[in-house]
Amino acid sequence: CKMQYDKILQYLDVAREEGAQVLCGGGPVTHDLPDLAGGLYIAPTVLGGCTDDMTVVREEVFGPVLSILVFDTEEEVIQRANDTEFGLAAAVCTQNLSRAYRVISKLEAGSCNINTYNAYPEYIPFGGYKNSGMGRELGEECLNYYSQTKSVYVETGDPWCPFE
Repeated sequence: CKMQYDKILQYLDVAREEGAQVLCGGGPVTHDLPDLAGGLYIAPTVLGGCTDDMTVVREEVFGPVLSILVFDTEEEVIQRANDTEFGLAAAVCTQNLSRAYRVISKLEAGSCNINTYNAYPEYIPFGGYKNSGMGRELGEECLNYYSQTKSVYVETGDPWCPFE
């Protein structure tokens, strides 16, 4: 929608003002194809030179924007990644699967990927931690939010009554 489109463009403007460098993309895309003309499209954008205090890093953009941050150690990147009020998704890309599992297990995010991003088959629950939402969508776990459990036990033999 136009409101989200404008919001993403505002995030990109603020990112530039705060010192991020646009490595690719960074703005609207127009199409000449009749079916796409007049649409609200933003080029996939990669931002370099990002720091932990930048708005585009600290908030959920919900647009085609990737912020690149440099780190030195696993411990540092885990601490920095968890230093946010949000926790919708996370991804770790590495050839070392032991490292990937170790890092993912320590990240405070509800939907995690290893060596891919935004892959959510319908049988895997999707949802965030912290201020990134409550509950889960998809998978068997989401059915809990559409039902209310009631327990009923029926004794079919002689009833037990401690007050008789």
